[in-house]
Amino acid sequence: MKTKIFNLIGALCIICGLTACSDDNVSDLQLDGDCMVEAITLDSYDGIIDLPSRSILVRLPEVYPTSAMQVTALTLSNGASCNIHQGETLNMDAAKVLSVVNGDVFLNWTLSVLHDEARITQFVINDIYQGTIDQEAKTITVYVPGSVDITSLVPTITISPNATVTPGSGVAQDFSQPVTYKVTNNSAESTYTVTVIAISKPAALFLGSAPMMNDLDPEAKTACQWMLGNVANSLYASFADLRAGTLDLSECKVIWWHYHVDGGVDGHDVFMAKATDALESRNQLRSFYENGGSMFLTRYATNLPSFIGVTGDDEWTTPNNCWGQNEDAAELCGGPWSFRIFEGQNDHPLYQDLIAGDDANEVYCTDAGYHITNSTAQYHIGTDWGGYDDHAAWEARTGGKVLGVGGDGAVVVWEYPANNGKGGIICIGSGCYDWYSYTYEGGYTEKFHKNIEIMTQNAINHLMK
Repeated sequence: MKTKIFNLIGALCIICGLTACSDDNVSDLQLDGDCMVEAITLDSYDGIIDLPSRSILVRLPEVYPTSAMQVTALTLSNGASCNIHQGETLNMDAAKVLSVVNGDVFLNWTLSVLHDEARITQFVINDIYQGTIDQEAKTITVYVPGSVDITSLVPTITISPNATVTPGSGVAQDFSQPVTYKVTNNSAESTYTVTVIAISKPAALFLGSAPMMNDLDPEAKTACQWMLGNVANSLYASFADLRAGTLDLSECKVIWWHYHVDGGVDGHDVFMAKATDALESRNQLRSFYENGGSMFLTRYATNLPSFIGVTGDDEWTTPNNCWGQNEDAAELCGGPWSFRIFEGQNDHPLYQDLIAGDDANEVYCTDAGYHITNSTAQYHIGTDWGGYDDHAAWEARTGGKVLGVGGDGAVVVWEYPANNGKGGIICIGSGCYDWYSYTYEGGYTEKFHKNIEIMTQNAINHLMK
């Protein structure tokens, strides 16, 4: 039996040997061919070949169309062939793979294009004051307090990938006159004019506890950066600045406080314990309000009106149903989050020009892939608990006007209208109102989240009238 097995194994070895080798014992595999892309040109633009990454980049002017580019030249290693041929037209809106074959050897190369964009995308003075950029006019305007020495300011400049800027980022400049910045990127070139305006009397303030904007938590910082870039004559100030009286508020129309705390601020007593900096400034805030100044209060800042006399002498009219998550463990949105416009309020200025969804009575605030802390400061409505049997009872006790509600009818957006010489106040306590996502998931595309900016601009415009 063993003899038969050994004979069988020997026969198999002979067959395998005859199959693998020729008479001179050399393999038939052709492994000596090169698979190089030596040169390629799309339209009239030569590719830049990077051998280690086997990638080819074609640099194009800033607005050059890429949907139908012709392979006008293609040189491969001697004897090689490719799945893409000279004379072929390619849609280069997305990268292409070139499969090069030479005998029994093959290599894949990635072919892509890059527009030579030469833009300044962010301009920040002294890490605090963010410029408003007009990309069409190529102008940047930065507002700083009147106390800042504008003859020596340090800009931090963010530019397009691969671009350079002169003067450089981090180089101190005298901005007592407009300063020009030149951005270059291969074939692209732009010149921006930067004007710094010292504001002795701001029209709007973003308030926070941090000494400088950059020290704010990510949620509040994102909101503040938007305001400084989109609301003319706006500044960041701390509560300490407000108490010190260093700000001339004689022309200030609106104060915005967007107050985030990881884990939430659950009710009157917790607000008292955590918002000490703001409450130490309650006299200044109350004076501002009673002299006609308006406020935009969002997230847990919606507790403030009860402490500055807006709701009478009843401090216990703070939101009664509050919670929130930590920013670094925020909840993933599987789709749009929204709150409902309260009946009869569709025409309120807050809701104008929003991006509409399936339901015209819903305000959509997020998109799938966005991470949200669901930080909520709302009023539960109902006879079961909370002290507000219905919306009419809430309005009668607080003096507010319901603008938006949650799915269970809770008051999530409300207004204290201006009256008797006092300013107006808009409050948004909905967990849907969120500025910052620590990351984005699965092909996130921003659509409804733009409504946060639109709503905020609407609120500020309405309050500044």
